[in-house]
Amino acid sequence: MPITDLVRVYVPATVPMLAALKAAGRLGEATTAAHAVTPNLREWYAEGDEEELEYVAFTRAAQDALRLLRQDPSAPHRRVVVSADVPTTSLVREDTELGSSTVRLPQPITLKEVASIHVDSADAAEAVEAAAGVVEEALAGDPDAQFTVDSAEDHELEWYAVSELDELT
Repeated sequence: MPITDLVRVYVPATVPMLAALKAAGRLGEATTAAHAVTPNLREWYAEGDEEELEYVAFTRAAQDALRLLRQDPSAPHRRVVVSADVPTTSLVREDTELGSSTVRLPQPITLKEVASIHVDSADAAEAVEAAAGVVEEALAGDPDAQFTVDSAEDHELEWYAVSELDELT
């Protein structure tokens, strides 16, 4: 079997999506939106080292998790980011804007590709709920909405091993 180069991707999710990952062994649709360290992100943040670039991609996935929560207000108010290692050749660059970290995968993420899961603690729920309600306005440039989103981002997502998936759903 040939060795394939892998890239870390950060997939925005919700707690109900984690339950689906557990049940089906995969996360996402026919194409799965994610964030990764892309050439455009490297060029935009040229002075950043690999860890800083990955943090940017991770943070953007967490912000997209807010958008998912806005679409599903019944979901627990906790951002979720699933970190996965996928073949480099499977990435499709989503947009060519300088600084973009957006990528698409032509298939769902499988449970065996998941490296770790990151979830807000329960004490972040109020800030996350408020941020999910205004995330689109923040992305459109509203400074008050951005302040609310930043308040949620002040909460660090907790790290969980894949073996702890049962505890998260």
